[in-house]
Amino acid sequence: MASPLKRKAENVDESNKPKKQKVVVPDYHLTPTRRDDDGEIIWPARKQQIELARQRIKKCAEAGKPTLLLPDKDADGLSSGAILHHTLTALGLSPDLISTYFPPKGGNIHDETTRQAISAASPSFIFVLDQGSRKSPALVDAPHQCLIIDHHFAEDRGFPDGADYVTAHDCPPVATSSLLAYHICLPLHPSLDATISWLAALGTHGDLGGTLKWEPPFPDMAPTFKVHPKKSINDAVALINAPRRSAAYNVSSAWDIVLKASGPASILGNEGLKDASFEVRQETERCTHTPPKFSRDASIAVLTISSKAQVHPVIATRWSGHLKSDKLEIVMCANEGYLPGMVNFSCRVAKRARSRGGADKVDIIKRLEDIVADHPDLRMRLGESFARGHKEASGGIVKKQEWEELKAIMGIGENTRKKADTPDKKKKSGQKNTLANYFSKT
Repeated sequence: MASPLKRKAENVDESNKPKKQKVVVPDYHLTPTRRDDDGEIIWPARKQQIELARQRIKKCAEAGKPTLLLPDKDADGLSSGAILHHTLTALGLSPDLISTYFPPKGGNIHDETTRQAISAASPSFIFVLDQGSRKSPALVDAPHQCLIIDHHFAEDRGFPDGADYVTAHDCPPVATSSLLAYHICLPLHPSLDATISWLAALGTHGDLGGTLKWEPPFPDMAPTFKVHPKKSINDAVALINAPRRSAAYNVSSAWDIVLKASGPASILGNEGLKDASFEVRQETERCTHTPPKFSRDASIAVLTISSKAQVHPVIATRWSGHLKSDKLEIVMCANEGYLPGMVNFSCRVAKRARSRGGADKVDIIKRLEDIVADHPDLRMRLGESFARGHKEASGGIVKKQEWEELKAIMGIGENTRKKADTPDKKKKSGQKNTLANYFSKT
């Protein structure tokens, strides 16, 4: 016989209970596009920039001079570099004239170490791919021609002095650097389609995720996916990203593998990549359960970890999908163990805030800059590596002292302390604003 309590539960009318509205994040390809005066869509970058890039690549191949590639270290950057490398060799440039350089762990192309490496290579042509956009002096003092291929946020003329550029950042939906390189290079030689199409997919899935819908304005990749299934490409992305996330930071090995690969299948069996991937998965699992602390206004969540592996971007991405507070806008993961004396942090837009548009759309770079706008001395000390990347996926590298000052300005943890100071009130009312309320239902 059923108990009265159970019968009562069975008779509850659920129809009158308010249902929580599901958060709907618009498909990436539906981002409103820009159009020129003739009404044509401007994508993936401005026509004059794309044409300049094509002419520069052809000029480089014809010149037969030393050429230096500076691709970023992730799947998108490595794919971009491989696309350009294959294009230059298809156009007749000897592989012996092409060199590649990766800054050391924690470094960037604007460091003195990189300037010395560029000077030693004595290149006539320099191609910088997916490295982010920053106004700076020329990468090297010696005469050279430099082309930037990128998709990160860039201020007006926010590139090295004397460099030409093609950028996708202001032509939404923002293409990845590999997709931009693919669009530039594909018409330059008839043999390139089979060689570089899968690389464009590899890099694009690396940045935008494996569930991306390849619909206009994105190119039709159906023929590519028939030869190289999406699952194999997505699995290859995880392996290619592993070396740069590992403590050893063996990016050169990932580059060699991508450059020699004929498709994702030849990547999937590499034991070195598997070992790096296992290490990264272990570190991610170890650090991912770190509880967040919230800013004074509850709009920013900060998770603080310590790892020699670059797992902070992955953890920020994971938590941005789990935390569900309506006030929350940005999820930030700070890694205090990646570089000695420094804090590397990654920021992602919280899932509930991603559907906002217009004036309410979350711009992480602007938000970070606004936080320190009234603290010019701190902003200066935070340096050029603060608030870099994309508006929706930013980050930075700052000294620990400056990081602590930044947290104090945001009021990180103050909400927690205030609640902890008033236990009687919690007991009396039954605290509703608990950490569990920040998570979506499983």
